[in-house]
Amino acid sequence: MFDIYCVTNRKLCRENFLQRLEKILQTPVRGVILREKDMDEQDYRYLAQKVLNMCAEQKKELILHSYISVAKELKCASFHAPLSVLRTNSDLKNQFKRLGASVHSPAEAKEAQNLGCAYLTAGHIFETDCKKGLKPRGIEFLQEVCGSVTIPVYAIGGIHPKNSSQLCNLKNKNLKGFCIMSGLMQCEEPKRYLQKFHMQKTGRN
Repeated sequence: MFDIYCVTNRKLCRENFLQRLEKILQTPVRGVILREKDMDEQDYRYLAQKVLNMCAEQKKELILHSYISVAKELKCASFHAPLSVLRTNSDLKNQFKRLGASVHSPAEAKEAQNLGCAYLTAGHIFETDCKKGLKPRGIEFLQEVCGSVTIPVYAIGGIHPKNSSQLCNLKNKNLKGFCIMSGLMQCEEPKRYLQKFHMQKTGRN
């Protein structure tokens, strides 16, 4: 089975963000990447503390994003950083149990691994409103990224139940799962939505 991470964007929610997140945490998602990049540091810290408690209660991984000081202050074990941040903070690999980064080429994937990342997100794979007007990088790009590193890779960008089956052939090439934003933020029922992904992977190891 592929792992699925929820990448948050509270502005996409049709209901209260924390209520939506509570529903998502009751599904089989492995964890949450709290990506609210438009928030200032103080507001992000306030939200992160709430989400950290929610994830702990449901035994889900929380990956904080962008604000290193917040992640350290809250003693969050996992942190996701832009590659540019990793380049100027070489000691991050020693400050977090699980460090990740977003990459957009095989060369960036290799660099991120060398900088101490334990996992990568690679995208965007399919067309998505989050990257409107930008051509998706596609399956071949994802295969090249997965083949360039030895750490887990998570596909991101426009992934939904109808196209996720296109990724299944990469299961044994370091592709460990998907990151989903819009689908989980906007679907009517997160649990039913994710069941559609699981049905397509029935019988896979």
